[in-house]
Amino acid sequence: MNAIELRNVTKGYPLFKVDNISTDVKQGFITGLIGPNGAGKSTLIRMITGLIHPDRGTVRTLGSENPSGDVAVKQRLGIVSDECFYYEHLTIREMSRLIAPFYSRWDHAVFKSYLEQFELSPKKKIQDLSKGMKIKFSLAVALSHDADLLVMDEPTSGLDPIFRRELLDLLADMIQDESKSIIFSTHITTDLERIADYIAFVNQGKLIFNEAKDDVLERYTIVKGDMDLLDADTRRQFVGIRETSIGFEALSDNKVEAQRMFGSEALLHRPALEDLIYFTAKGGRQHA
Repeated sequence: MNAIELRNVTKGYPLFKVDNISTDVKQGFITGLIGPNGAGKSTLIRMITGLIHPDRGTVRTLGSENPSGDVAVKQRLGIVSDECFYYEHLTIREMSRLIAPFYSRWDHAVFKSYLEQFELSPKKKIQDLSKGMKIKFSLAVALSHDADLLVMDEPTSGLDPIFRRELLDLLADMIQDESKSIIFSTHITTDLERIADYIAFVNQGKLIFNEAKDDVLERYTIVKGDMDLLDADTRRQFVGIRETSIGFEALSDNKVEAQRMFGSEALLHRPALEDLIYFTAKGGRQHA
């Protein structure tokens, strides 16, 4: 079962294009969406939630090709973003009373418990909340109407490390219900290394991969060695290379081949997700 299905999705802007992306987000799992700034992550999120429509191709969210116009699908979506979509002059209590009637599965007791857990006063006005507190409020709303798909666009960017850890624990608990799904776009890749099941990597509007996180981190490898190991053949082995006066550091997407090629002459180690973004976005040779 898939929570989201993208087929040949293209969306063009004057200086940027999401280019012919086809992939699935599996139901019952957390999928991390990664990539550098301007890669197309937010554009994909907006198409998935129905805020914009593709120029070509189809987007099916929870089985619907029109999530923005399908009331039943809107009921099942929870959205958490670093942008604030609420009326700033209202209090948390007033805003929640406006929101609640839109959701048939709204649970006021659950919402109240999240406010207490997140230390948010219902009397506080939205405009007086810090960025992190606004994200906590958005999260409380998203988790209080039993959403089947939680869409998170940079939700941890304004949160302190303690609450970020609490948030990840909350998401891990939510996903225990295998009917729930989460897509999580973030620059803080260490969060995804903790909780994501799948990683979808977008760069320059194209999908590089969408695979199980452990498979990705097992397939790629970081190679460190002396400059004399680099020649025309070995350079082709790498997704990206960083060269310095004392040697090189590079990313290979084929650990087995890298081990065969370099043996004990270079140091190989498991990459972090941040390494994949850095070396893929930079590509080629980067002098330091």
